[in-house]
Amino acid sequence: MIISHRHRFIFFAVPKTGTHAVRQALRAHLGAEDLEQVGHLAQKKFPFPEFRNISHGHISVRQIRPVLGEEVFSSYVKFAFVRNPYDRFISYCAFKGRDGSFEANPRRYIQHTLAQMRPPYPLLVFPQSEFLTDETGKLAIDFVGRTEEMQGDYTRLCQRLGLPAATLARSNASPRADYRDYYDAELRDWVSAFYTRDFEMFGYRRELHAAQPA
Repeated sequence: MIISHRHRFIFFAVPKTGTHAVRQALRAHLGAEDLEQVGHLAQKKFPFPEFRNISHGHISVRQIRPVLGEEVFSSYVKFAFVRNPYDRFISYCAFKGRDGSFEANPRRYIQHTLAQMRPPYPLLVFPQSEFLTDETGKLAIDFVGRTEEMQGDYTRLCQRLGLPAATLARSNASPRADYRDYYDAELRDWVSAFYTRDFEMFGYRRELHAAQPA
């Protein structure tokens, strides 16, 4: 997550949506008064005691809103990027098996991952809507970009924020084929059911081979 007091925005870094590329681009515009929380490639933490024991940067609306206060939260531009749930889950599997175990036998690795999927779920597979909705389940941010249209959406976002746009770099990607190549009926049904709210909220089609933004 990035909180820019200079430019009055809050960037919600939803896992497995290309957040590293967006972070890198936004950092060029940050001032000394701006804040970032991130783990993995760059360890940075917010100065808030509420996040002292959180080592990642995937902070939700419900977590940050009471910390910032309603005046700041409501007056800043809040944005995030989301991703086709079918593609996002394969990205998670490829990332989790980046030691070569995914590439060696993707079907076996995915089946093993599905077998392990029970509460508490790993943070990286949380539904995207969980990060971006308030206590009532209502979307609580101002701009939702799509990973599938990341460059164009980032450019439009910069126009809204009054920032110069930049070409996004590809970052932290795991090698794999097209996500559709990994799906069988079992995996399709599981992802479709698990991410029901994401499909509904962000307008992705459940038909696997036509799973593009509506």
